[in-house]
Amino acid sequence: MLWLEKFVLPDDEDEWRIAQERRRENGGDFGYLENGWPCGLFPQRGLRELDFEPITLLYGGNGSGKSTLLGAIAQKLSLRRQAPQNGGELFAPYAAACRVRFGTDEDGAPLAVPAHSRLLCSDDVFEYMFAARTRNEQIAEDTAQGKEDWAALKYGETLPFRGPEDYDAFRMQVLARSRSLSRRKFLHRFAGREIRLNSNGETALEFFERALQNDALYLLDEPENSLSPKMQLAVKELIERKARYCGCQFVVATHSPFLLALRGGKIYDLDSAPVTLRKWWELENTRTYFEFFDGFRDLFRGKKE
Repeated sequence: MLWLEKFVLPDDEDEWRIAQERRRENGGDFGYLENGWPCGLFPQRGLRELDFEPITLLYGGNGSGKSTLLGAIAQKLSLRRQAPQNGGELFAPYAAACRVRFGTDEDGAPLAVPAHSRLLCSDDVFEYMFAARTRNEQIAEDTAQGKEDWAALKYGETLPFRGPEDYDAFRMQVLARSRSLSRRKFLHRFAGREIRLNSNGETALEFFERALQNDALYLLDEPENSLSPKMQLAVKELIERKARYCGCQFVVATHSPFLLALRGGKIYDLDSAPVTLRKWWELENTRTYFEFFDGFRDLFRGKKE
């Protein structure tokens, strides 16, 4: 599915105009710029526009502009995001100056990017795990208190019921003494249920399985963080399945050789100048992995050193 077909970046002239307008805002004829980012980042690499496939990958080292591109797309399309965009006084006008071409339906009419489309960062995964652990800690504390309250309500003196002000306490005692409600069920009502957390990688995979709904555009910023190779392959399969069968489109910024091998993925190598389309096995990261393990091929084949 192609919700987004093309994204056109500001050219040199556009960037100069954006910077000049900001300088005037900062002080008229004697204006200044605190931070020129992201202007100047892409023209020097010959990157003018991005053409998308159902799966498009942005590859490059730190500072190559992968996250900046995702942020500009998200800003331009007003996509939902949880983690804040890295600041910069020119970023909003820069994103506004970008141009987009949307995909079309069977009749050639432009598609509207679904409202539940979003940008997902590795920070979102970490915050999900932190929030879940914090919630579980609170439930554990409430459960400990609930056990004491359950015993007092079940075996203590019967509470009086004199009117509406006594209703809540009286109702809790009725529940505690009910034969149809076990202590476990009582505690679940009192404190809630803990969110089941496994390893970081398993929890991260569960996060993506819940977050990636059908029929949407998703921008993923280094989703491999905190994932083992096995879990990265599971996310790879999830993305491929969602793109092929569930009406989803993905733009993924990644270093992972596993995700770079996404089936049908179109890869922009942001480390090259000019920016070039490459196959996943041509990229420096994947070749580094290959050359390292290839040097130990005999060990993998069971031969002794």
